[in-house]
Amino acid sequence: MTLHKRLTGIALSPWYWALFPLASLSAAACASAGNELTDLPIEQLLAIQISTASKFPQALTEAPSAVSVITAAEIQTYGWRSLADLLASVRSLYVTNDRNYMYLGGRGFLRPGDYNSRFLLLVDGHRNNDAIYDQASLGQDFNLDLDLVDRVEFVPGPGSSIYGSNAFFGVINVITRRGRDLPGPLASVTLGSAGERNAHASYGWSTDDGHAEFLLAAGKFRRDGRDLYFPEFDSPATNRGIAHGLDYEQGDRLFFKAGVGALTFSAAHVARSKGIPTASFSQAFNDPRSRTDDSQSNIAFSYSKDLDAQNSVSARLFWGSHDYYGAYLYADPDKLNDDGSSSSWWGGEFNLVSTHFNRHKLLAGLEYQRDYKLHQFSADNYPANASAAPAYIPLLDDRRRAARSGIYLQDEYSASDSLLINLGLRHDHNSLSSGALSPRLALIYKLSPERTLKAIAGNAFRSPNSFELYYATPGPGGQKINPALKPERIRTRELSLEQQLSAGSKLLLSVYRNEVSGLISQTLDETDRLLVFQNLSRAVARGAEAEYERIWNDGSRLRGSYSWQRVTDGASGATLVNSPRHLGKLNLSVPLAQGQEKLGLEAQYVGQRDSLRGRLGGYWLANLTLLSTRIRHTDLSFSVYNLGDRRYAVPGAEEHLQDVLQQDGRSYRLQLTYRY
Repeated sequence: MTLHKRLTGIALSPWYWALFPLASLSAAACASAGNELTDLPIEQLLAIQISTASKFPQALTEAPSAVSVITAAEIQTYGWRSLADLLASVRSLYVTNDRNYMYLGGRGFLRPGDYNSRFLLLVDGHRNNDAIYDQASLGQDFNLDLDLVDRVEFVPGPGSSIYGSNAFFGVINVITRRGRDLPGPLASVTLGSAGERNAHASYGWSTDDGHAEFLLAAGKFRRDGRDLYFPEFDSPATNRGIAHGLDYEQGDRLFFKAGVGALTFSAAHVARSKGIPTASFSQAFNDPRSRTDDSQSNIAFSYSKDLDAQNSVSARLFWGSHDYYGAYLYADPDKLNDDGSSSSWWGGEFNLVSTHFNRHKLLAGLEYQRDYKLHQFSADNYPANASAAPAYIPLLDDRRRAARSGIYLQDEYSASDSLLINLGLRHDHNSLSSGALSPRLALIYKLSPERTLKAIAGNAFRSPNSFELYYATPGPGGQKINPALKPERIRTRELSLEQQLSAGSKLLLSVYRNEVSGLISQTLDETDRLLVFQNLSRAVARGAEAEYERIWNDGSRLRGSYSWQRVTDGASGATLVNSPRHLGKLNLSVPLAQGQEKLGLEAQYVGQRDSLRGRLGGYWLANLTLLSTRIRHTDLSFSVYNLGDRRYAVPGAEEHLQDVLQQDGRSYRLQLTYRY
């Protein structure tokens, strides 16, 4: 009996019958021919080629890392709303939300004040981290709609040997769709809980032979948010702890991608505004003016060409900008703090891949980035009152320039038909800090056609960024500079076994040890009550991971993983803050009605962890999505998030009065997509 037949009778069918009338109404405007889901064939899912681990295409089993791949079909099946939602389903990763930004932790590391700077975020191989915070934007501040994503490749472990700074705990490469993937016009409308309403439209075109193509897309998103209760502010003077109408989020996106032969051009932009309900940085509680505005733009040219049967070259040029503004309100005295930054950068990369030498596949490259604008500012605005005129008092006006460069070399040596030796080395220079040398060695041994053993050893680093080095403001919630910061470094040893159990299933087992020295963390200096970034002495992580994936002949798919990790301070032996010992993930998709519907069920477990001032319990979450393609040219999906309406929280940071921050209960989303 197939998994489909075994699960058809599960009591999830009410969602199907609730949605069926909606689909029938849509049918009045559409032809009723069926439309198959866009899943990849089973053999492609098990033997997919990836390019992120080595900067050239290779099989998953040959990559010098235990790579995870998430496809467009999975994004649609599980109803993920952001890149953070997607990454939360990946083995060993976990996400926190402080009601302003999304933060990503990996293998037990997620430090307070870290804006995802320990992960390198790429879009089509181009660096997406900004130049001041080195921030990887993962929420609605990310400049791509997930409908435009073809797949996401996550390479865990040190990646500095070919990518340089920020490839500390892993590299995330978001690969976008092309004109041929989304031909013609497409429109999508989304409605959801808490006043969520989104609209997205795209148009794709390509020649018959695929030599030329383009994709243009635009979107708007808006969520009013719920009123939130914070017991720390429960008093008559602070609205009994209720933040009213402050959890809103809204913005716009624009994307364009075109290709002619070996040349590709892309441009992406996002502008977002987010209310701040938490009164972070000692703000006045429940002030409707408290918000942050973010915008990011990226432009990239890339060129790839085979010179001959043995040599190929790739070149890329890129430009980017990132702007942030925060309106922070204070009651005593009454003032508005204008806080922000503006950065712009450009750069380029060139590399050569050669198989000229027998049994060797060589990669050599150069990379340069010029940060020609690094501006951080802060000022207090005091309104006019009976005793004083309005005043504008600058607190910070830091303007800098910087540059970073790197040269790298990698050799993939086929020592025998069953043994690959992958050796990489990169040297980086950064004008804001000292240089770094990053090696990586991977031994990849095929024990049999179905079983691969990988032994990986590597070093990575992260340079301190401008925000950590030079941001300073006085007073409550303020921060001071620390120009003596040094790069933090990680040394990783990992052993993994990848086993294909049958034609449709595989198993991954992995054990690792990470040693971090000079870990950069935001702490509170008790002498002046100011935040400051400092290099901690050392941290050690030990962990083990297991992941099982199964695909049945009827298209049902299961992926489950468990991660055990223990991260301790090297000096005291204490467990680090926001480091859960256990993580569990389960994703199950089942086709229904001869493939015209699909059910996607997701479950996640995050174990107990320490907050800054206490202990936080673990929790289970479940999400459910029903996708229908019954109507011609139409995709209709209905999602329920936090299916059990679980009450759970995540740790706060130093800027919060709250030790823990409660997260959303059950919510709903309905999305209709029509292809003309």
